[in-house]
Amino acid sequence: MTELSHVEIATDGACKGNPGPGGWGVVIRHGGREKEMSGGEPLTTNNRMELRAAIEGLNALKRPCRVTLSTDSRYVMEGLTKWIHGWRRNGWRTADKKPVKNAELWQALIDAAAPHRVEWVWVKGHAGHPDNERADRLASNAADAARGP
Repeated sequence: MTELSHVEIATDGACKGNPGPGGWGVVIRHGGREKEMSGGEPLTTNNRMELRAAIEGLNALKRPCRVTLSTDSRYVMEGLTKWIHGWRRNGWRTADKKPVKNAELWQALIDAAAPHRVEWVWVKGHAGHPDNERADRLASNAADAARGP
């Protein structure tokens, strides 16, 4: 079997007001190459942008890879490592039987991650982690652009 290529993805989301204009940013590194991506929405939340960053980063990969994906979002990390199993088992309802917020994005993230072997890594935000700082700038700039003129 062929060894999967290793790709590093750093993601971040930003919101100017919560809800408000928001943006997501992604830095992808593979071999000696790097790619930056970003996008925004005029009315969203920070959590939605954190999820979108991870989805967009994974969807940008053209073939199955071994991925190290870093995020500064406890929401994304806790959701993926703890809560999601119960949500799926309970038909996308929380333990207190309420609908899971952002369920469509969680499902999109599961689909985006499925072809890959993903290692999820939490990094402290705004603490000088170079790739997280880059992703944060991309997300913040996209949120500013989503505000419009």
